[in-house]
Order: sequence, then C-alpha cells, then structure tokens
Amino acid sequence: MTEQQNGSVMLNLSRILSLLVLCVAVSFCARRVEGSVHEYVKARFTPWENGYTLFGGSEGLYTASENFKGSGVANGKSFIQFETTFQRTSEAASRHDAMEHSSGLVQAIMFEFHDRDKIGGSSDSGHTALCCTPDIATDFGCNEGEVILRSSDGWPKSYSFHFKGNDTQVKTPIESAIITKSGLYTLYFATCDPQLKDLVMNGRTIWKNPSGYLPGRMAPLLTFYGVMSAAYILLAIAWFFQYVRFSKDILQLQNWITVVIALGMSEMGMWYFEYANFNATGKRPIGITTWAVTLGAVKKTISRLLILVVSMGYGVVRPTLGGLTSKVNLLGAAYFVSVEALDVLENVGRIDDLSEKARLFVVLPVAIFDAVFILWIFTSLSKTLEKLQARKQYAKLELYRKFTNSLAVAVVVSIIWIGYEFYFKSTDAFNQRWQGAWIISAFWIVISFVLLCVICALWAPSKNSTRYAYSEEVKEDIDDEETTSLTGVKINSFELENESSSLDKKDKKLVNTDVFSLEDDTEEHKLE
Repeated sequence: MTEQQNGSVMLNLSRILSLLVLCVAVSFCARRVEGSVHEYVKARFTPWENGYTLFGGSEGLYTASENFKGSGVANGKSFIQFETTFQRTSEAASRHDAMEHSSGLVQAIMFEFHDRDKIGGSSDSGHTALCCTPDIATDFGCNEGEVILRSSDGWPKSYSFHFKGNDTQVKTPIESAIITKSGLYTLYFATCDPQLKDLVMNGRTIWKNPSGYLPGRMAPLLTFYGVMSAAYILLAIAWFFQYVRFSKDILQLQNWITVVIALGMSEMGMWYFEYANFNATGKRPIGITTWAVTLGAVKKTISRLLILVVSMGYGVVRPTLGGLTSKVNLLGAAYFVSVEALDVLENVGRIDDLSEKARLFVVLPVAIFDAVFILWIFTSLSKTLEKLQARKQYAKLELYRKFTNSLAVAVVVSIIWIGYEFYFKSTDAFNQRWQGAWIISAFWIVISFVLLCVICALWAPSKNSTRYAYSEEVKEDIDDEETTSLTGVKINSFELENESSSLDKKDKKLVNTDVFSLEDDTEEHKLE
C-alpha cells in the first residue's frame, strides 16, 4: 500500500472516529435514563383522542410486604407517589370567576399493564375516546368530562385535582398508591377540558419497590454485580498469588491479563456502587455512571485486543506484531469509541429517544467491529495452529487447541443467545417480561468472565511459563522443530538460517517485547 493510500485510509478512519466522538458528546446532553424518581420540568400535555395527556412513566414494581415496617429504603413498602404542580395559562384562568369551587379538572391515571383495556371507550359512531361524552355516558356509566375508567379491584386508579376560581396553579397533595400485585405499572396525567390544552406540569413522581428505588427490571442487578465483584476479587487473589510466586518467569502476555483482571474488578465494583446509590436515591448520577461505562468500554477493548494478539501467536510463535501493530491499535481505538458511545447512550442518555437512523449509527459500528474481531481472531488462530503443527511444538499446539475450542464454544453460545435475545425483545414490545430482562445484560458479563478464567487457567504463571514463550530455536531444539534432509538426517531449517550466529548458544533466548510497540518484526519475516 502506498503512502498516499495509507494517508487516505487514516483520513477516513479519523473522520469515523470524529463522528463517533461527537456522538458521545451529544449523548451527555441527552436526557438521563429515568430512574424511580421521575422529574418533570415544564412538561406539556399533548392531544390524544378527545382529551390531552402527559406520560408520567412506566416501571415494573413488586408487591409490597404484608406488614412493612421500619426505616430506610428496604422497608418493604412498594408504591407510586406523585408530588406535582399544574399550571394553566392566564387566559384560561381569566375565563372563570374567583368564587368558583372547581374551574378545571386534571386526573392522574395509574394502571397495571393488563388493565390497559379498561381505559377509554368507543362512541356509537365507532370512534375511540379517552374522555366521557354524553353519548358514551349512557353506555359506560361514566362522568361526563372525565376519563373513562372501568375499574375492578381498585385498578385502574384515578386521582382528581381541581383548579379553583381563577387560580393559574394547583398543587397536588402527596398521594401514594400502594402496590398489592407485582406488575408493570404505568402513570398518565390527563384532562378532558379543552381550556386546559396548554397545561404545563412541574414536579416529580416516585416509584418504589420493597427493596429500594431501583426499577423492578434492574433490582436483581444490584445482587448480580455484588456477586460478580466477589468473583473478580477471588480471581484476582488467585492470579496475584501465582503472579508473585513466579514473578521471575512472568511473560508480557501475563501482564496484560493482569490489567484485564484489574479493570474487570474495578468495573464490577463501580457498577455495584452505582446501583447501590441508585437504589438508595432513585436517581443515577451522571459522574459515577459515566465512569462505570468508561471502565467497561476500556475493559471490553483490551479484552478483545488481548484475545486477538494471543490468537496471532504473540509471545509464542512471534516476538512482536510488526507491521500489524498499527492496524491492531486502530481497530482497538475505533472499537473503544463506538462502545463508549453506545454504552453512554444506554446508561446516561436514553437510546429509545433517538430516531431509527441515529440509533443505527451507534449500534451498527459495535456490531461491525465485533464481527471484524471474530473473523480476525479465528483466521489468526488457524495460521498459528498451522505454524505450531509444522514446527512440531506439541506443548504449544495443545495449549492453542484448548484456547481455540474455548473460543469456539463461547462464539456458538453467544450466537444462540443473540437469537434468544432477538426473540425476547421482538415478542416483548410492552416489557411484560420485565422481571427477567436483567438476564440479557448479565449473560454477556458472565460469558466474558468465564472466558477470562479460561485464559487465566491456560496462561497462569508457573515455573514452566517460559516454555510457551517465543524463542530463537537453537541447537538443542532440533528434536522439536525439524525437517528431513536428502540424506535422512533431521536438520532444523530455522537453525540453518541463523547457524552462524547461534551455534554456540545452549539455551533458548527469550524475546519479550511490547505488543503495542511499533517496531518492525524482523524475526517474524524469518519465520514466515
């Protein structure tokens, strides 16, 4: 490739990275993921059917404990509570006399998913309606000018708030609806009064589960991240013990494994404290969440790069990556930026608020880069296995076969899970299966941890670690890597190329270089 072509490729990559970085920056301006405390600032009502509505939120909530007592967030209470203020225009208020007891009605409607059909009705003409009209009142027995509800067992619930006289504001008393049945609950604010079409709402609603303010679909993740933090700590202790014990025989590859373990442990700990804070306050602080997301993006990137360079045989059949180093670094940088953009939007902003094209812009790059990693990893593994087979380095060959089998199993399981995830999301448009939604994200964390454990087991520090390291094969290695000459005498072909400089060497000369170095791989060319 010419210098001009290289420059063109670099320019295109820089443009892609710039766009992805811009996406990350824009995401910080996006609305935060709504937790269990939903806040509204000058939220406006919009027309719907023959009324006006404002979406208040939707969360999965568990049943309150029968005898909830005590203080703190984990007190067994489960409820929806709202503290809001409605404001109408001065023009709308001036149409009423100061002495009027009720001059405008606003309702808060709470319902469980399965009760959604009990809201609204149809007129004789067949048109659906949200508000009760004279012709509908006779059929449904509803009150004219109010939202049509067909309640049973106390649900759906309706709370009414009246403007008085020519007041421009009405502040709602603190109202709470106790949750007596686990389910997906939704809150809407509605008015049937045309004079309140420009109504604005400020305030907040609080959604609480028995164990705290975490939404029901996320509540199990607090325990999950606690367990994963403990798992990473145990792995770190076991690895650190071996690392210190055989510190004189540590390979560069094992140093990078140590980095990945440290990042994983930090990430899980950060997520645990982020969820613990979320559970206690009902809000997600942007700072902690962004740090947790960034640690995760760094760990994902380094993990994939580690698997890639191991698959290339770095430190085992080649001392450096040579000319491939820049390509590996570019892929890693592009992957990090794309993952950071996606994870920030999912956890700090709201990806659901984006258009289809914008959502595709942040999701597609991650999928493409993952595919590139998988293709490059297995292509490199195939070449590495061929080299080890040709050189008859059976110990290294067995190690790489185990590594290849582990990766193959992980990929197959991942593909099956992607199919299940697609089925899960496509058949659950209304989040009815919210109680099991946490498993989708937890799976990828678990499989990543299991694969890391496999790598740690295969490349664990030991007194024999150096036998898996790259070496310049010399005289005593003739039995390991050999070819047969015309006379029938087995001669090491690699040794012949270096005979003049290595005949006097009795031991293997270990080469320990940095995988992210840009130095040319001179020995690699000899091997190739």
